[in-house]
Amino acid sequence: MAGPTKEFWEERFASGNTPWDRGASSPQLALWLRAGLLKPCRILVPGCGSGYEVVDLALAGFEVTGLDYSDEAISRTHRNLEKAGVDATLVQADVLAWEPDRAFDAVYEQTCLCALYPDQWREYADRLHRWLAPGGKLFALFMQWLREGAAEGLIQGPPYHCDINAMRALFAEPRWAWGKPPYPRTEHPAGLAELAVVLARR
Repeated sequence: MAGPTKEFWEERFASGNTPWDRGASSPQLALWLRAGLLKPCRILVPGCGSGYEVVDLALAGFEVTGLDYSDEAISRTHRNLEKAGVDATLVQADVLAWEPDRAFDAVYEQTCLCALYPDQWREYADRLHRWLAPGGKLFALFMQWLREGAAEGLIQGPPYHCDINAMRALFAEPRWAWGKPPYPRTEHPAGLAELAVVLARR
């Protein structure tokens, strides 16, 4: 299978070559919390990386599970939880092989989908649907980073560009309920951006 391997991610985290890392949670998380769209519940953060969102959700009273492929990412998240004095469940596993013991009320999806090679997106989307309880919410930040090579059909990443039309096909009705656009756009210091979309699992 093409795309980044576990060794790729371990090297990135070990060397600190993580340009997607803001050093803090996305501002969109605070907006969702402040608006009351995201309320304390059992929530999964796949591809949790350094765990900033895991920490902030735990501080806000959520029952959080952080999941990542990389041992170093899980170690980072553990250290950040310790610093904040809060607890969460941490799982080191491949998202395309792992299964929870029960469904979640919500999933915070920011850096996992765009880190997976696009050939794997269909399987991951199916897993997200399975991991959520009926009526559960997917709080998604879809990566917007269209490279010049896309005009010639090149697949460049990670992170991979998550075109909103592709996302509509991937998370399609009637399995998912979409809100109406436009969707909030969050700029990133690395020069990319994310579209914030809340989907309801049917």
